[in-house]
Amino acid sequence: MNPQIFTVLSEQNRLDIVELLRAGAKPVNEITARLRLNQPQVSKHLRVLADAGIVNAHHIAQQRYYQLQQKPFKELELWLDRYKNIWNERG
Repeated sequence: MNPQIFTVLSEQNRLDIVELLRAGAKPVNEITARLRLNQPQVSKHLRVLADAGIVNAHHIAQQRYYQLQQKPFKELELWLDRYKNIWNERG
């Protein structure tokens, strides 16, 4: 697992973007409007998320749509599974 995922997701705006993208791919302008951030901020956060492999972009007409990538979340799940015994014992 890439430990960078924790650093990337520790920033609240990036975490909000990830939460928004759970429902499916969204264009930058929709992310901007829904989160009430300006476009340069959203683009910066999307670039960080893309560099970490958390999102990718594809074009539809003139718009870039961003969507979550499965791999980093699968890796995170596998990493967390190693610690399930801790919360199962204390549960």
